[in-house]
Amino acid sequence: MAENTGSATPQEADNSAEKLDARLVKLGAIVVCGAFLSAMDATIVSVALDSVGREFSAPVSSLQWVAAGYLLALAMVVPVTGWAAERFGARRMWLFALSLFVVASALCGAAWSVESLIGFRLLQGLGGGLIPPLAQILLVRAAGPRRIGRVMTMVSVPTQLAPIVGPSVGGLLIHDLGWRWIFYVNLPIGLVALVFAWKGLEKDEPGGGGRLDVLGLLMLSPGLTALLYGLSVVEETSSGFGSAKVLAFVGGGVALLALFVVRALRQWELPPVVDLRLFGNRAFALSSGLLFLLGATLFGAMFLLPLYYQQVQGHDALRAGLLLAPQGAGTVIALALAGALVDRFGPRYIVLTGIVLTVAGTLAFTQAGPGSGDSLLIGSLVLRGLGLGAVATPLTAAAYRGLPKDAVPRAAGALVILQRIGGSLGTAALALILQAQISHRAQGAEKPSAEALADAFGTTFWWTAGLSAVALVPAFFLPGRPRETEEPGAAGSKEDGSSPTKADFERRP
Repeated sequence: MAENTGSATPQEADNSAEKLDARLVKLGAIVVCGAFLSAMDATIVSVALDSVGREFSAPVSSLQWVAAGYLLALAMVVPVTGWAAERFGARRMWLFALSLFVVASALCGAAWSVESLIGFRLLQGLGGGLIPPLAQILLVRAAGPRRIGRVMTMVSVPTQLAPIVGPSVGGLLIHDLGWRWIFYVNLPIGLVALVFAWKGLEKDEPGGGGRLDVLGLLMLSPGLTALLYGLSVVEETSSGFGSAKVLAFVGGGVALLALFVVRALRQWELPPVVDLRLFGNRAFALSSGLLFLLGATLFGAMFLLPLYYQQVQGHDALRAGLLLAPQGAGTVIALALAGALVDRFGPRYIVLTGIVLTVAGTLAFTQAGPGSGDSLLIGSLVLRGLGLGAVATPLTAAAYRGLPKDAVPRAAGALVILQRIGGSLGTAALALILQAQISHRAQGAEKPSAEALADAFGTTFWWTAGLSAVALVPAFFLPGRPRETEEPGAAGSKEDGSSPTKADFERRP
C-alpha cells in the first residue's frame, strides 16, 4: 500500500482554491458593512431635504448641495484610492476611510446651518468615496482569479440595494426621530464595522505608491466645484447668468476643466486623474457618456421625487420614502435579468429599451398635481426602476468591451468618477430649473400655491425626461448582438494582439 504523505493532488488543490472559505466570507462581511453605509448615504438624504430646508430656511438651490456635494466629493477621491492603498496599505486606508465617514456623519447630525451641513457632507463624501474602491482592492487580493466573481456577487448585492432602500430607511428615521438621525444612524453601524475591520483585516505592508498627479487633481476638483457653485447661485442674484459672481465661478470652473483636459491628453509621465485617452475606444466613449447621463437622471430625479411628494402632495418623510420603494423594486428586477439578456441580445437593444422605459416612467410626473392618485405614479416608478436597472449593467459591460487588460483599472475609476460627476451636475441643473420655475410662478407671494408648485415640478420633470431621451442617440451606436467568435479585449488590441502604445494613441485623430 502506498504511503499517504498528506500532500494534496493537483485536482484537490484546484478545488480548495475555488472554495469560498470562512476567511474569505468573513472578509466579505467586513467589507459589506462599510460599503453598504457609503452606498446608502448617496440617496438616504433625499427625503430629508424638505425638513432641512424648513429648519434652516434654505432655498432649493442651496439644498441641492447637500446631495450633490456628497457625490462630488465621492467622485473626486476615487482617483487617489489606488495610490493611497499602495502608499499606506489597504487595511490602514480602510480604517481611515471608515473613521472619517463616521466622524463626518456625527458632524452632519450636529450641523447648525445649511452651510455647515454642506461642508460636513463634503467631508463625509471624502470618506465614503474611498470605501468602494478599497473594498474591491481588499477582495481582489484575497479572492484570486478563480473566486473573484462569486465574492464580488456576494458583496455587490447588498451595495446595489443600499441606495434603493435609502429613501425608505430615511423616511422612517425622520418620521420617528427627526432628520438628524439619518446621519446619527451611521455611528453604531460604522463603529461595529470599524471593530470588525480592526480585528479581522490582515495587515499589509505599505509600498512605494508611485507618484500622484497632484496638479491634475487640483485642476479637476476645484474646477467642478466652482462650476457647480456658480450654477447654484444663479437664482440668488438679480442679474442671473449675467452676474459677475456667476460668471466668475462658472468661467473659472470651465477654464480649470479645459486646462485639465489639455494636460491629461498631453501628459505621459504620470497616470492622469482621469485617463482621457481611454475615450479613443468607441465602446468606452459611448458607454461612459451614457453612464454620465444615467448618473444625471438617476441622482437628479432622486433629488426631485421626495420633494415633489412632500411639497406638492403634502406627504410626510416616511410616506414619501415608502412611495419611492417601487422604483427600487423595478431596479432589482432589471438588474437580475439584464446580464443574461445582454449576453443574448447585446447591449444596444437592452439599453435602448431601458431608456424608453425610463422616459415613459417619468412622463406621469410631468402632469401630476396635488390630487394625483398613487396608483399611476407607483406604476410609473416601477417603469423608471426597470429602465434604470436595464441601462446600468449593459453599459458597464460595454465600457470594458475591447479595452486591453492593463487599461481596466483606469477604466473602472473613470466610470465611477463620470457617473458621480453626472449625478452632481444633473442635480445642480435640475435644482436650478426647479428654483427658477418656483420663483416665476410665485409672482411675489411669500409661498406659492400647491398648483403653482405642481406646475413648477411638472416643467422640471419634462427636463428630466428630456435628459433621458437625449441618451437615445448615442445608444444607437452601442455594440449589437455579440458574435460568438468575439473575445473580450480584441477591439482594444492591435492586429498582433498586443496592447496599444503611446504612439498608437498619438496617431489617433
